[in-house]
Amino acid sequence: MTTYRIGVIPGDGIGPEVAAEGVKVLTASAELEGFQTELVEYEYGSDHYLKTGELVPESVIEEWRGLDAVLLGAIGHPDVEPGLVERSVILGLRFGLDLYVNLRPIKLYSEHLCPLKDKGPSDIEFVVVRENTEGLYAQIGGHLKKDTPDEVALVNGLYTWKGCERACRYAFELARKRGRDREAAGNPDRPARVTLVDKANAIRPHDLWTRAYEYVARDFPEIETDHAYVDACCMWMVKNPEWFDVIVTTNLFGDIITDLGAMLQGGMGIAASGNIHPGRTSMFEPVHGSAPKYTGQNVACPLGAISATSMMLDFLGEASGAQRIERAVGDLLQSGDVPSADARSGIATSEMGDMVVSRLVGAAAGQASS
Repeated sequence: MTTYRIGVIPGDGIGPEVAAEGVKVLTASAELEGFQTELVEYEYGSDHYLKTGELVPESVIEEWRGLDAVLLGAIGHPDVEPGLVERSVILGLRFGLDLYVNLRPIKLYSEHLCPLKDKGPSDIEFVVVRENTEGLYAQIGGHLKKDTPDEVALVNGLYTWKGCERACRYAFELARKRGRDREAAGNPDRPARVTLVDKANAIRPHDLWTRAYEYVARDFPEIETDHAYVDACCMWMVKNPEWFDVIVTTNLFGDIITDLGAMLQGGMGIAASGNIHPGRTSMFEPVHGSAPKYTGQNVACPLGAISATSMMLDFLGEASGAQRIERAVGDLLQSGDVPSADARSGIATSEMGDMVVSRLVGAAAGQASS
């Protein structure tokens, strides 16, 4: 029996609550699929920092490299300098483990969750590949004459051929797989397409992205190609989201447009992401923040964390378990039992986790009896 060593970083605010539901669903999936998990919990977060003054040491990052995957709840605390612990934990993982792809599915499960008029699940089903280790988040820059009238703040956006090329290649390989999966499912009408999103007209160094994209595209002649500047992309995501299949973009632009995408699919409470280096330890998390005002109230929506466990299982090669979880989440949202994917749903965090597990177990029992 395969055993996966999974690091769990519950984090801050609602992080421990939603991470617990992700683990609950993961455990149920393991029982159904016949694999085991060895969970290793890490207390690094803002509460730990406030108590000890300790951020993530290099020795722990090295330990993370030996895991099969990491599940993160959320990081952030109002009593800690903004970004301090986030950089330590999240960027520690992304940069320390070279997790160069931030993968964010944008999938609408039920029309009642979508704020767009006349758009349904068939219109909103695409994926954003966000380059995850470069751009403006490379932390190159600083302040001069801070807290004076002459203060200057500088930040440099770093782009490399290697970074752009490997993100684009991942996007094209994903588009090829998605296209083949649609054909196998009898839905070949939607073409496999990769859209590059940049701002090369105003930020000329983005020409590196243009050339890397064109270079990779030559290896995938069956994949349609398209391009949009980031402002136009935001417009088209609202007006014609059905146009998109796979988007590949920079670190900053990917961060921005995927929050818009989360709203299209029903809100931050349902959005999940993977921080991935193919073949290496990778990290999975809900997209939302720590939401301190809801801490301990058992009202946060855990579906983002639960969907993150589905992405994690898919990454680990447990495709059946991943699909079971995705179907259970989809069935729950389509049932009408969940009016919204946020803290106003009226459903307790733990109860929503139980509802997903119930659907997992029920579906498995139905398959066994048929």
